[in-house]
Amino acid sequence: MQKGLIVSCQALENEPLHSSFIMARMALAAQIGGATGIRANSVEDILEIKKIVKLPIIGIIKKDYKDMSAYITPTIKELEALISINVDVIALDATINADLDFLKSLKIKYPNQKFMADISTVEEGLRAEKLGFDYIGTTLVGYTKHSKNSNNFEVLETLIKKCKKPIIAEGNFDTPEKAKLAMELGSFAVVVGSAITRPQLITQKFVTELNK
Repeated sequence: MQKGLIVSCQALENEPLHSSFIMARMALAAQIGGATGIRANSVEDILEIKKIVKLPIIGIIKKDYKDMSAYITPTIKELEALISINVDVIALDATINADLDFLKSLKIKYPNQKFMADISTVEEGLRAEKLGFDYIGTTLVGYTKHSKNSNNFEVLETLIKKCKKPIIAEGNFDTPEKAKLAMELGSFAVVVGSAITRPQLITQKFVTELNK
């Protein structure tokens, strides 16, 4: 995945492309287009993608729990589901919203599994490195209450300078120019999702601009 584009192929239940078959085809299109990795949500989607795509997969399971703010692979249940299907890298919410004891246990219980920390601040990224995460991603910058006013490029650049672990640029790097800049700053890789794989949002951008 290093120095390449990772395409996030996800469609939630309320979205028009919600289908494991469609996500697999989306991942195949990304592979043909030159992607070096795929980020995918749910066991069903990942298994379908694995059938036809030969790229490393960053796997997650998004799950909302009533008393939890964290929703990206938030508990042992989702983690073990991903472990059971041999995902190359498992990404988890590693913000202050996550269960710290759960995060501390990952490398102890699964020393051979690669993990990616989805963080929203520099402090969370530095903590993730100390916890032993293999990759640190800026996935949640601007999406947590405490990072609403944060700049994704500033967080990215600071983590690249301060961390020894690979830093993955993810979250609103939604143009080729932004992705290239992230790479020039020293990112291990860049993840792009909605700008490539959510046609309803791509369409909406065009319509908004035309209606100005």
